[in-house]
Amino acid sequence: MTSFAELKLAEPLQKALAEEGYTTPTPIQAGSIPYLLEGRDLLGLAQTGTGKTAAFALPILDYLLRHRRPATPKSVRVLVLAPTRELASQIDESFAAYARHMKLTHAVVFGGVGQGRQVEATRRGVDVLVAAPGRLLDLVGQGHIDLSALEVLVLDEADRMLDMGFVRDIRRIMALLPARRQTVLFSATMPQSISDLAHSLLKDPATVQVTPESSTVDRIRQAVMFVETDKKKDATLMLVESSNVVRAVVFTLMKHEANKVAEFLNKNGITSEALHGNKSQGARERAMAGFRNGTIKVLVATDIAARGIDVDDVSHVFNYDLPNVPESYVHRIGRTARAGRDGWAVSLCDAEQRAWLRDIEKKIDKAIPVVTDHPYHSDAAQNSTMRPPVLGGGRGGGGQRGGGGNGGGRRRSGPPAGGRSGDGARRGGGGGRPTGRR
Repeated sequence: MTSFAELKLAEPLQKALAEEGYTTPTPIQAGSIPYLLEGRDLLGLAQTGTGKTAAFALPILDYLLRHRRPATPKSVRVLVLAPTRELASQIDESFAAYARHMKLTHAVVFGGVGQGRQVEATRRGVDVLVAAPGRLLDLVGQGHIDLSALEVLVLDEADRMLDMGFVRDIRRIMALLPARRQTVLFSATMPQSISDLAHSLLKDPATVQVTPESSTVDRIRQAVMFVETDKKKDATLMLVESSNVVRAVVFTLMKHEANKVAEFLNKNGITSEALHGNKSQGARERAMAGFRNGTIKVLVATDIAARGIDVDDVSHVFNYDLPNVPESYVHRIGRTARAGRDGWAVSLCDAEQRAWLRDIEKKIDKAIPVVTDHPYHSDAAQNSTMRPPVLGGGRGGGGQRGGGGNGGGRRRSGPPAGGRSGDGARRGGGGGRPTGRR
């Protein structure tokens, strides 16, 4: 597949794609769109940042264009379920962008805000509803939304929804839907729970997988720095101060830690905002807007909140804390190296998180290069348990000093966020806006 024109999408969609600067479908788009245009159920396996939203939004909009009918009060023709408020909002924005040359009624519903506007937006019925499961069930239970005539269902980031405990809500929603419908399920990973869910929801589905399960993006240069817990804030400041860090996401495990790190960075001249579930929707939206327009350099986020971060030019991801679930590491580093760019993922590891590092390396089937040429290196943290040898050669490989990349084993003269030594950290730019990554 060489162009969107070959996909035979309706002319209003082709026009919108041209205006968005999309020319060539991404692999998940090229693989999924033809099946969905045929009306097939689909299981899509792809990491974040691969263009999944356009992969399901474009054929759905094509279907709505070719099967026009007036909405009835409170009805929904297409339902997209998403795990977080941020992701739901971004999916709704993508539908609006692609449908700019067609008449489309759409709405987004999620918790954390008053329901009044959401009720009003769905009162007359909508073509496309993007929803978080909890608020959707609340509105259905109150009689504000009717799902009995649904035609298309999409579960986006299904693995994250299950991780967040939405499986019962999803089952309750399924019981409200007509048996005859098109169902689409996208997931970054394929654990048994997702396999079981897909088997129960999908009928004779096509399967499109564009990356191996839980594999990391080749363009992401990874590194680990062994740092004592009480030195992590200083080490993070050192990393984000680098001129090579254009836009970064820093991950913490806890909400209160995200607040503390953001406050510390701001006090030291780095514009930062914390992003987590305790933030109001307005605060979250302001933080994301500032991050996109460049007035905020660093978002300090927890895993759940960050799942909605979909910004093409994140140059660096820093793990202030390693995640205790290996799959979360893959989701985290997928915030960078989007839209054809290169990216960095640097993790700070203390003695207590060494076991988590081993689990992550086992999951991604590679050892993460170690950087020792920095002022906060801790031999105690590095040697707290036996560590497998670092793989040599290849992108992200290299010697014990964390060199490698294409140079293999070259001594790094500084930390991975600074300078162009070693792997040669890059700003993450290059190229125009590629192909449909929303």
